[in-house]
Amino acid sequence: MVGCSWMWSHRNYLIILLTPLLLLPLPLLIPTPEAKCGYAIILMALYWCTECMPLAVTALLPVVLFPMMGIMESGAVCVQYLKDSNMLFIGGLLVAIAVENWNLHKRIALRVLLVVGVRPALLMSGFMGVTAFLSMWISNTATTAMMVPIAQAVLGQLCATEARQDERELQVEGKDNQAFELDTKAPQEEEINTKQDLVKIQQDYMYKDEERDADSPLERRRKERELKYQLLTKGMSLSVCYSASIGGTATLTGTTPNLILKGQMDEIFPGNGDVINFASWFGFAFPNMIIMLILSWLWLQFMYMGFNMKKSFGCGKKNEGDKEAFAVMKEEYRKLGSMTFAEGAVLTIFVLLVVMWFTREPGFMPGWATVLFNKDGAFVTDGTVAIFMSTLFFIIPSRPFCCGSAEEEEGEAGEEGKKKQKAPAALLNWHVVHERMPWNIILLLGGGFALASGSEASGLSQWLGESLAPLQSIPPFGISLLLCLLVGTFTECSSNTATTTLFLPILASMATAIRLHPLYVMLPCTICASLAFMLPVATPPNAIVFSYGNLKVMDMVKAGFMLNMIGIMTINMGINTWGDAMFQLSTFPDWANITHGTKP
Repeated sequence: MVGCSWMWSHRNYLIILLTPLLLLPLPLLIPTPEAKCGYAIILMALYWCTECMPLAVTALLPVVLFPMMGIMESGAVCVQYLKDSNMLFIGGLLVAIAVENWNLHKRIALRVLLVVGVRPALLMSGFMGVTAFLSMWISNTATTAMMVPIAQAVLGQLCATEARQDERELQVEGKDNQAFELDTKAPQEEEINTKQDLVKIQQDYMYKDEERDADSPLERRRKERELKYQLLTKGMSLSVCYSASIGGTATLTGTTPNLILKGQMDEIFPGNGDVINFASWFGFAFPNMIIMLILSWLWLQFMYMGFNMKKSFGCGKKNEGDKEAFAVMKEEYRKLGSMTFAEGAVLTIFVLLVVMWFTREPGFMPGWATVLFNKDGAFVTDGTVAIFMSTLFFIIPSRPFCCGSAEEEEGEAGEEGKKKQKAPAALLNWHVVHERMPWNIILLLGGGFALASGSEASGLSQWLGESLAPLQSIPPFGISLLLCLLVGTFTECSSNTATTTLFLPILASMATAIRLHPLYVMLPCTICASLAFMLPVATPPNAIVFSYGNLKVMDMVKAGFMLNMIGIMTINMGINTWGDAMFQLSTFPDWANITHGTKP
């Protein structure tokens, strides 16, 4: 028993040391570039799945393994770690950091919730809609961390108000009920001067009776209320974390797997003509996100609230609980104050960035980049736009030059007795960026690109493609469905970034071998990698809501399993309808008609 406990506590060290030794026969017995590259990929996959080392450190292994094994030169490997997709990721994150730094996301969230109202079904739809929208632009984790406390506060106020209403109703009933009449001895000891005194005495006697009677009306109502709000809290918490994951799929910068697909497509199929850009991704993924969000809302509504339209949607007048819960959100919004110059500047840059992304190369017409810069090549990309616009955060001041702050005006006096004048700070500074930028994700992206490049250079991609050629006998929709189920299962136990990094090069090789449009399998599997709904450890948003203590693992499994199925079915429906029309998925494209990895 002691030995097992020691091994479990030291498991990470054992995995790090033993895994490469156990896999060593592969490159020794089959000394080919394909086997050596396979050794590196399997080793990294096991390290990623077990998380025995930080994911970003594992992503750096190709820098060591590929040159030592003779697969790629060190310079060729290192250049994979900072490509155009990484620049797009960095630019998108800088925008997200600016939005969070000035609390613009909280203002947007509370403003929408004040419009939606506090009735249960409408409140859930409001939280899901706001969370999904914010997750399209800022990290899923930050969105969930902000929205869950707001949901808890609103539900707590609703519950407390309903409890007070129950007490008042039973007090009124008690006044008219002879069973609650006062003992004649009690009021003789002190004079009753006001109606308030009478009510207080009645209340004291009523509570004493109810303490003796566990089946009292107040106790029954308390139990019913606790059960109701327990279910409501579970449903609201799950709706926030699930909609954060769903919302992240709608934009190219919404979550890391989307950018991995973009990078892998450009790496494996360099002549693809920028088939995946911000506009084309949004055109496919946004309608899919809306459908998934509606179906998820219906499922959570069914599980935790039922379909009582009158109660859920609040037909009729607002009650006291609605007004007080609404007041909680209104007070939170009031604390934000009026919109500042800095918030307005961040919002303006954000809107301009999105407009420039959409109009750079919309597809149905020449974009501004094509007309101005890209006549002779793809000089300006989405990454160029992201970095240009995010640079403005470090240039534009956080307030007008003419408006100095009180602190700065009352600064220390100079040598001549004059007050020091300070220029206003910029919208962002590097200290804030350094604290909030997830640098590890940038290394993870680079590690994925290095693996794809190594697979091509070693010939492993070609070997995998030929091995998977028998799949050509299966209908394409069947292949896509099976692969989505596989990826959806795998991502529950591994990070969505690692899952996408491992699967996409293999899927690209398979698609080329069976002459299937690469996006037909790569696109749905990428989105499925974000559908980690069943376990608390599957994704950070799940862990955040689970940490609040209202949920059990089985609650997440029951709700998440059905949502996984809904997501997989929705994605496959989209890829065979508007996805086919957008990307011509029924035909094998010329840019994919290249045998990669062929050695001279």
